This record gives sequence, structure tokens and C-alpha cells, in this order.
Amino acid sequence: MSGKGYSGEKGLAKETGNPKGAGRPEGKGDAGERGYSVAELMAAVMARHLKDGEVAVMGAVSMIPMAACRLAQETHAPNLSYIAGGSGAVNPHLEPLVFSSCAEENLRADAVLPLADVILLEGHGQRFSVFFGGGLQIDKYGNCNLVCVGDWYNPVLKGPGTVGLPFLPRAGRAVLYTTSHNARTFVEKVDFNSGPGFLDGPETWSRQGLPGEGPALVVTPLCVFDFEEQSKVMRLKSLHPGVSREEVMGNTGFKPVLPAEVPTTPEPTLSELAILRRLDPVGVLRNLV
Repeated sequence: MSGKGYSGEKGLAKETGNPKGAGRPEGKGDAGERGYSVAELMAAVMARHLKDGEVAVMGAVSMIPMAACRLAQETHAPNLSYIAGGSGAVNPHLEPLVFSSCAEENLRADAVLPLADVILLEGHGQRFSVFFGGGLQIDKYGNCNLVCVGDWYNPVLKGPGTVGLPFLPRAGRAVLYTTSHNARTFVEKVDFNSGPGFLDGPETWSRQGLPGEGPALVVTPLCVFDFEEQSKVMRLKSLHPGVSREEVMGNTGFKPVLPAEVPTTPEPTLSELAILRRLDPVGVLRNLV
């Protein structure tokens, strides 16, 4: 795979902007003066988190993680492998990027596994380095809810269900993401825990003896969170360009750990954007968030 090698976060801001000739159609994800969309920024953040030789897996509505995996393969992690959720496709040849990991186009891949085998691998533990997940709700310990909001017997909102999400803590680590950052999504405690994070905190997590390291990163349209080592509570890691900590706090239904200094999320580089635009000529990411 070709592409300019990634040399870490240092100096990324020196190579940012709109790649020449890439184009940027108008839409709700229109980048304006930035030259990139929020979804493209999120994909770049996720891609930089992945390491060469790792194996990742994701669920159904996974345009951003799929783009992140392809970007990582084309830059610093050529030996990364990933399974595109419900399709069972191993390393889909995604040019162009599709709207769902369950789409038929994903079957143009290195291999295709039955869904039952994918779920068995998720449940086995220590087969996947990274599990991309999310939910209708995400709480301060990184627990995810894809089942229902409100009372189980009389829910306000029903979700699609769990599928492989209960196996989130059996992967090496989890990377959580959402295209909506508000106090309805980020809650003090999920109404139903269908994707366990750090459960009720460090003591509960330690007692379970799960094989994975738990959630490592949460990527949203406003910021990036990680988790404080001792309390296991979500911690503000970086603010996306133009976003204030007050905006994040006003849209988060719990109090995350707030370091004294919070850096700005590094923007996508010109080379990263050029790769994303080549993989996504129809603008799935540019019109997503």
C-alpha cells in the first residue's frame, strides 16, 4: 500500500488544508474554511491510534472506523487488518467508501467470514486488538447502550440490539465513537449496558478479570476523550479546532476529568486528506458530520 508515512502528531498542523483538486461538495458536513469535515477529522484521529500489525473489528454503521482503518493501512500501518462488521469481510477493498460495513460492496475483500464466526472470534477474546463501538448512550466509564433508552418495559427509544457489542471488553482495547455529542448521548449511567466499558469503576472492573484493557479512546464531533488510569472516568484529551471546553461540558451529561491544559486535536494533514478523498470521492465522510 502506498502513501506518505505517518510520523506522529508532532508537526501535523504544518501540513493541513484542502488537498489540491480534491473538491468538497456542500452538505451538512461541509468543512467551510477548515478544508475538512468533522468526520474526516474523526477518521484521522482514529487512524493515528491504530498500530501496524493490529487486527480491528467494528459494527454495522461504521463509515468512520472503516475510513480510519483504510487510512492507517495507506500510511503508517500497512499490516493492519480489519473485519467490517456484519459483512464478515476481511480487509474490504474500499474504493469508494460505502455507507455501512454490512453493504455488499464490502465483499470485494481479502476474505469473507460468516457472521457467526466473527461473533465467535469476538467472544473468544485476544483475537482482536481493537473493537470500534458506540451506542445510543455512553456513560462516564465507557459503557455503551444499544438496546433501549428509558425503562426496559416502556422504552422512550429502542435500539438495534447488542449483536457483538457485549464482547467489547474481550478485545485488546475499545475505541468508542459517536456522531452526536450531547447530554442525551453522554450520560452519567447508561439505561442498559450492552457494551461494557469499565463497568461501575475500577473495583468492579478489576474483579471481573476480563482479558481486554477496556476502552482507550472516545472520539466525538467535539473532542477526544481517554480515561484516567485510577478512577477509570472519561478524561478530556483534546478539543477539536474551534471547540471550547465549555461547549464540551455543556453537552456532556456527566463531569469528565478535566486536565489543567487541554491541547487542540491535530488537524488532518494534506496527505491524509488526499487519501481520504481518493477513498471517498462521493463524500460519505464530508456529508456525515
